[in-house]
Amino acid sequence: MKIVILSGSNRKKATSTALAKSLEHQMRRQFVDVSLFDLYEKPLPFYSPDDASTRHEGVRELQRLLMEADGIILTTPEYHGGMSGVLKNALDYASQVHFTGKPVLSVSSAGGAVGVSSLQQLQTTVRNLHGINSPEWISLGGTQRAMYEADVPDDAVILDYRAKEALTRFVDLVRTIRAREDMISS
Repeated sequence: MKIVILSGSNRKKATSTALAKSLEHQMRRQFVDVSLFDLYEKPLPFYSPDDASTRHEGVRELQRLLMEADGIILTTPEYHGGMSGVLKNALDYASQVHFTGKPVLSVSSAGGAVGVSSLQQLQTTVRNLHGINSPEWISLGGTQRAMYEADVPDDAVILDYRAKEALTRFVDLVRTIRAREDMISS
């Protein structure tokens, strides 16, 4: 089983990226094959349908990871009630072929109480890409963000009970769908 996490912030110490790294490390502890694509470290050019920038190394890498993935996690800060511009830009390089039939977990970090608007926007985008929205989502807000903003080792797993439960249900959904597809194809 392969999971790709797309970290949708272009801020160096973003809480949404710290959360993405914690999700990555938690899955590695469970022996899940996981790849983190961090848009801060690998920025993509602005999407244009006239020039899909398929020659850009980062675009090719992202598209390859999405194609190979059995499940996808999208993390974003919430900006003005929506997902970040860099995440939306990255998703514009994807198509239904990258998402169809794949479970997707939506994750947000908001300056206010919770990032529900960005989560709803993410789920709408996933539906339009024919992905399968996980019934759970993860949203950090307010004082919850403090534990992700603290100086901790890069390989530290900082997940509260709710985030661990949402991740467990997502991984179970990916396994279930993959097992069903394996049965159908054999």
